[in-house]
Amino acid sequence: MRGRLTGFGRLSGPTRLRAVPDAAPGWDGHTGTPEELTIARKPQPEGGQAPVVQRVRIRYAKRGPLRFTSHRDFARAFERALRRAGVPIAFSQGFTPHPKISYASAAPTGVASEAEYLEIGLREPVDPERLRSALDAALSPGLDVLEAVEATGGSLPDRIEASRWRIELPEVDPAVLERAVAAFTAAEEIQVERMTKQGRRTFDARAAVIGIDVLPPAETPSGAMAVPCAILEVVVRQVTPSVRPDDVLSGLRVVADLEPPVAPRVIRLAQGTLTAQGEIVDPLDADRDGAAIGER
Repeated sequence: MRGRLTGFGRLSGPTRLRAVPDAAPGWDGHTGTPEELTIARKPQPEGGQAPVVQRVRIRYAKRGPLRFTSHRDFARAFERALRRAGVPIAFSQGFTPHPKISYASAAPTGVASEAEYLEIGLREPVDPERLRSALDAALSPGLDVLEAVEATGGSLPDRIEASRWRIELPEVDPAVLERAVAAFTAAEEIQVERMTKQGRRTFDARAAVIGIDVLPPAETPSGAMAVPCAILEVVVRQVTPSVRPDDVLSGLRVVADLEPPVAPRVIRLAQGTLTAQGEIVDPLDADRDGAAIGER
């Protein structure tokens, strides 16, 4: 079948293109071009936008080279995927309507993630699993839609209180990292600097860190030439300004002069509500009805 190549326009890093058939089925199985799929939907009412009749919350991942996709690039790609899949997305009112999409605490550019979340408002009810499958097929490999559940109430951002990060530090001896973490933990305050949209800011990187652990040597991967690789897992509370994995590494440099010789590899493992025991609860748990929908 003849297809067309689709990508992400301007990207902050490498991208992968794939062929998408000119006549692919939408979320409800209707076959046609993206334009036909859109036309096949119930038209917007005259004099205003159709109301939101269903809200769906989505968990997606950024993997491999697609971790270099910026939040803005992903937003563009996701809107194209909605059109390509023929999803009946609702729009805001006003002179320039925008699709009803809200994002929750996006990971920094260059950071992989298994736990990114967004919510969409729909003008027609859909089956969440069929929606997940259609959107996943419409996005490039590496931007993977993992789960979709119907929202049952509450605010998605209010359920994001903390994140768990995994930081791999090639060519760093785990014993050296252990000493640096001990110094970090013992400090009451660690001032670091970072350039923000408001300019260069100085803030405390210690208070937001709830847990910081070096994985045991048995869990530490090694390269083909037995190059050491220390692995750090960090639980960080959502604060303003946000404390990111690179801020934690800056803090380790401040207290222990730790300078990784190779760029770290960072992945967000989870984000959600923080329990009294320091565990993170998936923000979609409150919306699920028993088993997870669409997990793969």
